[in-house]
Amino acid sequence: MTELNGIAASPGIAIGTVYLYRDDIPRIPRYRISQDQLEAERLRLDEAVARAGSDIEAIQSENGSDLEGDERTILDSHLLMLRDPSFLDSLKNRMEQELLNIEWILARTVKEMMNKLATAGDAYLRERTSDILDVAKRILNHLLDRSRPELADLDEEVVLVTHDLMPSDAVAMNKRMVQAIAMDAGGKTSHTAILARSFEIPAVLGLETISRTLSGGEKIIVDGNHGVVIIDPDAATLQRYARLQGEWQEHEVQLMRLNALPAETADGKLISLKGNIEVPEEVEGVGNHGADGIGLYRSEFLFLGTAQLPSEEQQYRAYYRVLEAMAGKPVTIRTLDVGGDKVSEQIRARDEKNPILGWRAIRVCLSEVAVFRTQLRALLRASVHGRLRIMFPMISGVMELTRAMEILEEVRQELRDQGVPFDEEIPVGIMIEVPSAALTTDILAKKVDFFSIGTNDLIQYTVAVDRGNERVAYLYEPFHPGVLRLIKIVIDSAHAEGISVAMCGEMAGDPVASMVLLGLGLDEFSMSSAGIPEVKRIIRSVSMAEAEELAGNVMEMRSSAEIDREVRTYMQERFSLF
Repeated sequence: MTELNGIAASPGIAIGTVYLYRDDIPRIPRYRISQDQLEAERLRLDEAVARAGSDIEAIQSENGSDLEGDERTILDSHLLMLRDPSFLDSLKNRMEQELLNIEWILARTVKEMMNKLATAGDAYLRERTSDILDVAKRILNHLLDRSRPELADLDEEVVLVTHDLMPSDAVAMNKRMVQAIAMDAGGKTSHTAILARSFEIPAVLGLETISRTLSGGEKIIVDGNHGVVIIDPDAATLQRYARLQGEWQEHEVQLMRLNALPAETADGKLISLKGNIEVPEEVEGVGNHGADGIGLYRSEFLFLGTAQLPSEEQQYRAYYRVLEAMAGKPVTIRTLDVGGDKVSEQIRARDEKNPILGWRAIRVCLSEVAVFRTQLRALLRASVHGRLRIMFPMISGVMELTRAMEILEEVRQELRDQGVPFDEEIPVGIMIEVPSAALTTDILAKKVDFFSIGTNDLIQYTVAVDRGNERVAYLYEPFHPGVLRLIKIVIDSAHAEGISVAMCGEMAGDPVASMVLLGLGLDEFSMSSAGIPEVKRIIRSVSMAEAEELAGNVMEMRSSAEIDREVRTYMQERFSLF
């Protein structure tokens, strides 16, 4: 029996038989061509691209109305890549300069693009390599007259094990026969992960070598709740996981029954539960899990992995699409948050010694005012299509907030003068991610309509720990007394001014922390949509008095270890958390 640990990308437990799916890039021939052969090579590329496009259109046609929003969008994006004249022209130009066959030129160009993306600090940007590879494989297979294995033809239940499942393969596969996915590559924000969650297929990604370890036919357990894969389990392990699988399935059924019910405590306190999204494809999952809206839409996805800055029109279309899809539920869109560990090719600082403390988020927007104004124009124009809320990130003090509000008002006036309609009553809020902001929220609360606590950064800045540094990761403590005290200060200051407080960091989606946050007075929890039902279950099971008592006890404790032990024991005994 072998146990592997990876990334818990889609929840659930599956026990089944391995189906090993190999779709490696074939060996690419390299040979010189003459000037006389250039036209024939250009035609070969055009024909291969056209056939690759026909493949994708066939997937769309065969799946028809069964395609969900995220699936359709991914396939549409692949068609756009195939039809991008600048990409195809660059391949042809390079071929003409080097006089090498088009397969070699395509493979080398794609490899260079993927290597560049793989070193990006932002996870979303790194994980877009799968889309580039997907499109390139389709073209190469047609250039080389090579057929791909068809996952649509699966006719028995299997656990799919592969190095890297291409998004179009995930869409096309016979989902009824795929019990789970275990994959070498991928992360939580990869399209494979997004699609697995959409299909409600358990998935563990980032296993690195599992596709090279197995040959197919092995017995396997995939635990998408904890990121664990067990190969050739013994009888006792099989029995234990069969029991856990049954309990999980019953648990999921019970949770989904809560979808239409409000997140209301036993004594009548109504709490708002919303979803975080990184890309528009995730909107459907937010609705499927009974969210009250979107509490964090990370708009920087439009700015990452592109050759040029998105235009006002491109941004407008992305924003209104999400607003319309949410059908009147509130959508909080965070303005551009790049810098630090999120690298944009068009907007980047040079030679920063410590980028996490450097030129990022609102600091970038206040320096690159033209970029900021373009985004604000797009946001305001889109506001007529739904209930938009605008949120500024990384505010450290009142001067930054004042300047951001001045620019927003200038853009509003510009649109009024041009007769462009927008919602004049858009709520405007800020993220509290910096201790200086948390400690001056009594001042900041007088100038905004809401706060949203970004715990990922607030924790690392409070305890002076780089959350990406493994050597000090043990010090990254959400239950540090200093962190909890800052959260309490933010909530009390906001309520004193009559404004609400949300939390959109990872802590908001942690069921273990939910009762403490409720007791501290948090009004809104925003998280990955899959976590909403569990947090809703907890909120509906307790009274505010119980939550306040637990939070009060915690605030008297002296160390994060003591708090963590007390809260975990309490929550496990009370709620039997998975």
